Amino acid sequence: MLVLLSSLPVTDCLRLCHRVVDGLCGRKAPHRADYSATWSQDEWLQLLNSLTGLFQLAVGNNSSDEEVLAGLSDVGSSQAEAVLSVLRARREEISRALLDRTNSISSATLQDFDWQLKLALSSDKISSLNTPLLSLSLDVRENSTLRTVTMEMNREELNTLISSLEAANKVVLQLK
Repeated sequence: MLVLLSSLPVTDCLRLCHRVVDGLCGRKAPHRADYSATWSQDEWLQLLNSLTGLFQLAVGNNSSDEEVLAGLSDVGSSQAEAVLSVLRARREEISRALLDRTNSISSATLQDFDWQLKLALSSDKISSLNTPLLSLSLDVRENSTLRTVTMEMNREELNTLISSLEAANKVVLQLK
């Protein structure tokens, strides 16, 4: 899904790649809201996973520039060079983050959250279906890595989540 990068200007591609690496290294990852006009939710998640995987694989396998460019063959040449320049500049930082991730014990804490309310319309029942959806983005810190988890849920799913969180809160309060 890296072909989706071709729709970005080179400067935005550089910015996005640096934010993806930031996310890999435990800092603030890019948010979908910044790119909602460019890609759908599914496209965004696929692109984010593809970029993250590319950086991890290239650093983990110590891939050469030629190997990385071969993996970016379906992306515009300017965007491919932008991705490669970010990889070159931040290879050591990515390597340290991957090493830290494998050496540390897994524990997750919620760092931040963001939410949006949307209205879903069905194409075959546009006049009769008005379903509110909540788009929830959670910044979760696992060990020293900060990653964003994005969920979209309807009213019933939201009520279930709230009930679960309230129950978890009661258990935590009892443990204190």
